[in-house]
Amino acid sequence: MARVFLDTNLYFDITKRAKEKLESLRGNLLFISPLSTHILFYTYKSKVPDPEVNELQEQLGIVPLTKHVLDKALEGPTDDLEDNIQLHSAAEAECDIFLTEDQGLLDMKFFGKTKISQELN
Repeated sequence: MARVFLDTNLYFDITKRAKEKLESLRGNLLFISPLSTHILFYTYKSKVPDPEVNELQEQLGIVPLTKHVLDKALEGPTDDLEDNIQLHSAAEAECDIFLTEDQGLLDMKFFGKTKISQELN
C-alpha cells in the first residue's frame, strides 16, 4: 500500500473526467491538497453541495494548506505556485508517489523522497 498524492489533473479525472481511474488506485492511501478542490469547483463552475465530490472527499486524505506549506511553495522548486503547493503538500504527507500528467513535473522524476510519475509502478 503506497501513499499516493494526486496532482490536480488526476483529481479532476477521478472526480469528473475519467472516474474509472479511481478503481486502479484502490488499495493505496490517496491524498490531495484542498487547493485541488477549489480549482475543480472554479474550473467546472460547480455548485455546493456536490454529492459526488463530497463522497469522494471521504476517501481521500486532505493535506492542510498551512503557512509552512505556503512558505515552502513560495521558495520553489518551480516557478508555478500551484505546482509548488502540490509538491510540498505531497512531501508534508510523506507520500511515496506524486501522480501527475504534467510533463514539467514528470521531468523532475523526484521531489525529495517522493517519486513523480504518471503511474503507480
